[in-house]
Amino acid sequence: MAKLYATTTHVQKMIPKKETVQFLLHYSKALKVVKKGSFQFEFISN
Repeated sequence: MAKLYATTTHVQKMIPKKETVQFLLHYSKALKVVKKGSFQFEFISN
C-alpha cells in the first residue's frame, strides 16, 4: 500500500500580534451572557 503522508513536517510557531491579543481581551471583557429560562442572550457592551 502506498505511503500517503510525508515523513518530514515543518511546523511554524504561530505567534499572534500584541494588537490581536489586546483585541480579544477587550472583546471578552465586553461580552455579557444572560440566561433567562431556556434562552441565552449575548450582549456586547462597549
